[in-house]
Amino acid sequence: METELIRVDPREPDQGVIEKAGRILRDGGLVAFPTETVYGLGGNGLDAASSAKIYRAKGRPSDNPLIIHIARMQDLDRVAAQVPEAARILARAFWPGPLTMIFPKAREVPYETTGGLESVAVRMPDHPVALALIRAAGGFVAAPSANRSGRPSPTLAAHVAEDLGGGIDLILDGGMVGIGLESTIVDLTGPTPMILRPGAVSRKMLRAHIKEVEMDPGLEEGEESKTPPKAPGMRYRHYAPQAPLMIVEGERMDVASYINRSIREKGQQAGILACAENVGLYPDGLVKCIGSREKEETIALHLYQALREFDQEDVTCIYSEAFDTPRMGHAIMNRLLKAAGHQVVKVSEGGDIPAN
Repeated sequence: METELIRVDPREPDQGVIEKAGRILRDGGLVAFPTETVYGLGGNGLDAASSAKIYRAKGRPSDNPLIIHIARMQDLDRVAAQVPEAARILARAFWPGPLTMIFPKAREVPYETTGGLESVAVRMPDHPVALALIRAAGGFVAAPSANRSGRPSPTLAAHVAEDLGGGIDLILDGGMVGIGLESTIVDLTGPTPMILRPGAVSRKMLRAHIKEVEMDPGLEEGEESKTPPKAPGMRYRHYAPQAPLMIVEGERMDVASYINRSIREKGQQAGILACAENVGLYPDGLVKCIGSREKEETIALHLYQALREFDQEDVTCIYSEAFDTPRMGHAIMNRLLKAAGHQVVKVSEGGDIPAN
């Protein structure tokens, strides 16, 4: 299959291009498109065969549920069997935006879209291209991130072409995304809303609108659960570069000392993920500044791109500082931990302690 790539204005996409992409989706094809979070790989969310195509194109386990993207609030009731008041409050506050909510699924939603579950994940993206495409496609687009399963998610159309070129029908190139990390996922099928995946919408932001929001206790665990994942990214290793990744936690000078010593002692061709405030602390290795701790959104935006660049530069290992920043730190560290397979070392003047 030859994959067509079409550049679109991210603010005012050409309607003819959008209609073309919508026809592809209505006919059962696959289209990659930009959202405010990462690029998505879209198929008809109400068509079992289209969802099966998404899994094949990505090499994604079929029990890893997809997210249905909608463009109108009234369409939520068509895919969700029950919508609690808390969900409507959150939708008014954060939709369109980087928030996915999980509901009991309506009968019309095929199990191929939900990974075999009785629940469905739904979100309304905040991107003109995505919203126009969803409307042109009929209103219900299933879309995981547009990358090969396990790879860092795409923040540029070039990343999509690298992973999926030749395996999908069309890529809509809307330039760089705005956030760089996938949406927050909140499960609303239980008595208390629960965050299953952290993102740009933090627990604090959610609790400003609804009083009770829990964190899934398994978020920090590195063990592979035998329970089918209820949301994308919960069970399988994700976001991973080709070289092994180690996260180093501690005071900034202790972290730099450990990384520099490790590179010298092992003679490694190492990559280093560092913040702007610390890049000067690393005389060895290939150092990538992925943003400033003072502007944590820059770290989120550039994380996946830096991991992909290391793949092209043939590093044998990667070290990363920890990024426990105030607002998006939980989401950033969630992605880093999965990329590293939860390989963490905590360092101090008193010695180094593996944290995994």
